[in-house]
Amino acid sequence: MASMKILKSFSLLLGLCFFETGHTNPNLDLLSLPPGFKIEIYAQGVENARQMVRGEQGTVFVGSRRAGKLWAVSDNDGDQRAEQVRLIDQDLKMPSGLEFKNGALYVGALERVLRYDEIESRLDQPPEPVLVTDALPDKEHHGWKYLRFGPDGKLYIPVGVPCNICDEKGFGEIRRMSPDGSDMEVFALGVRNSVGLAFHPENGQLWFTDNGRDMLGDDLPADELNHAPKRGMHFGIPYCHQGDLLDDEYGKGKDCADYTPPAAKLDPHGAALGLVFYTGDMFPEEYKNRLFIALHGSWNRSEKSGYKLLVLDVKSDGTVVDTAVFASGWLQGEEAWGRPNDVLVMPDGALLVSDDKAGVIYRVSYKQ
Repeated sequence: MASMKILKSFSLLLGLCFFETGHTNPNLDLLSLPPGFKIEIYAQGVENARQMVRGEQGTVFVGSRRAGKLWAVSDNDGDQRAEQVRLIDQDLKMPSGLEFKNGALYVGALERVLRYDEIESRLDQPPEPVLVTDALPDKEHHGWKYLRFGPDGKLYIPVGVPCNICDEKGFGEIRRMSPDGSDMEVFALGVRNSVGLAFHPENGQLWFTDNGRDMLGDDLPADELNHAPKRGMHFGIPYCHQGDLLDDEYGKGKDCADYTPPAAKLDPHGAALGLVFYTGDMFPEEYKNRLFIALHGSWNRSEKSGYKLLVLDVKSDGTVVDTAVFASGWLQGEEAWGRPNDVLVMPDGALLVSDDKAGVIYRVSYKQ
């Protein structure tokens, strides 16, 4: 055990390589945003960049899925461009989901949630993680996580189904637990594969994205934006898709009226992932509390879709009154050079966007 720890420390020391992020802007001229908005590179060299979270001292932590790595991104001089990208851990099982609370970084790595205490003061010599829980399923299919602390102080964690579509107990859920891993319970059911959770800034209610099943053709079913104002709601999977489409196999004898429909239908197979309510002051006033969603992009359509950012006008009562494309251009014809994955509002009001294909973090700003 001691020798393994030494090997891990040595490999991290080699990988604590401070990646010089540089100031090149690959393909940014291909991206389209509304007038007045600007997109730049915030950090480069962030391999397979997935969910982001900002620490109390300003470090942006980034998880990965395929790479098995955790990154710490630092803008030390405050010029809104990161100078350092540190590798703080590796060889983890899909450490895609991150959250931060009381000086500690929480990491969802398949069946485990890990905690890195006092991490921002220990970036050069990261601590060994503390095991918070290992009570989650260990199946890798749709097993990657997205973490969010709710206004109730609980940590919310999706548990995707281990298949394209199936009915298996203990999956297709959003769970929540206390920060120490205790009191785990199911909050929502009928959720196929959510990789995006957000709480409305006005009433604290949960909103989440959900990816629809595959193999029903190009245009069915829609991905979903769902609203869960209370515990115990069922969103249909595997029986009903997009609120009005019974599954050919599992929908027999079922009625879509028995399940909660989505608040909004999103691009079929667009892979709606990370989302955030805009609470900053930089963007025009009409963007206040609007919801940004990253569409990661399709893999099983004859013509690709997604690869963009949406912005939605979401009311606190659960209605969605408008959906628009905010940023696009990562897909050129049938070739995608980038895949937006998660969105994060910074203290100055700028919006960070992770891209797990290009391995970069973008910064979207506004100047009238």
